[in-house]
Amino acid sequence: MLKIGKIEIDRYPLLLAPMEDLTDPSFRYVCKLYGADIMYTEFISSDGLIRKGQKSVRKLDISNQERPIGVQLYGHIIESMVRATRITETAEPDFIDINYGCPVKKISRRGAGAGMLKDIPFMIRMTEEIVKSTHLPVTVKTRLGWDDTNKNIMEVALRLQDTGVQAIAIHGRTGTQMYKGKADWTLIGEVKNNPLIRIPVIGNGDVDSPEKARDMFNQYGVDGVMIARAAIGKPWIFRNIKHFLLTGEKKNEPGIPERVDLAKLHLKKSIEYKGESRGILEMRRHFSHYFKGLPDFKDIRLKLLTSKNLNEITGILDLILEKYKRLEVIQ
Repeated sequence: MLKIGKIEIDRYPLLLAPMEDLTDPSFRYVCKLYGADIMYTEFISSDGLIRKGQKSVRKLDISNQERPIGVQLYGHIIESMVRATRITETAEPDFIDINYGCPVKKISRRGAGAGMLKDIPFMIRMTEEIVKSTHLPVTVKTRLGWDDTNKNIMEVALRLQDTGVQAIAIHGRTGTQMYKGKADWTLIGEVKNNPLIRIPVIGNGDVDSPEKARDMFNQYGVDGVMIARAAIGKPWIFRNIKHFLLTGEKKNEPGIPERVDLAKLHLKKSIEYKGESRGILEMRRHFSHYFKGLPDFKDIRLKLLTSKNLNEITGILDLILEKYKRLEVIQ
């Protein structure tokens, strides 16, 4: 069982990872529809939040339909993170998550995100102050270490546990590794199976199939599995993984009618949240993935990714349905 504060997820908890410019309310809506147990907002800059930046404040928009959900914060100044934590409380999330894992240079080179792994004592002081400042549960998402010579996740996990955080999610790569190479789950398993670790350990990195989720649970013993890039354009991955874990049977990939209906629903939610122009623009990254693998799709894809008109896009989606409806599964 995965327990964070009042959250209790019994069998095979699956979490949608926080992803910048991706895990907005529209994407979270469809992932929840397909069985994501716990979700996170996009990560929010503490500096942007305390300065009341529109983009940062808007990311605090959450709905009851999404619960349980955590708000993820990042920053490199303790006072700013504490102030942002108190602002975040007004959105009434189920927990607050601290981003100690983002490897993007514009964040990590300032000492935020995965950059915090270069100064563990400072990371611990920041975490202690955040935990003390809020009545909400606090969790952390981090990586194995800053680089290959400093894979110190065991020390980090033990020290973070002492600060009072209620769970830790570990991405199986280092900060300098970014998203390259293969995620190493071995150290995630060692952290989870250390008898001194009492908080839940959530595994993250390269989980893109039911079989990999099974291995993460069974071989490494994690309390939950976090899914990131594999959910882009495939929110049904949560449903398929859960079905496999509970029954041992693999569920077919959705056919074209389901994908078209889902794309329309996702587009509708995106426009409701961001307006037609921006909602359409930000759906383009998802459209490419929803229909990835269709034969002779290049011209239709180009139209789908360049259209700025809702009626036109709806027509293109109807065309996809008509042309490919007999194709049951996209490999």
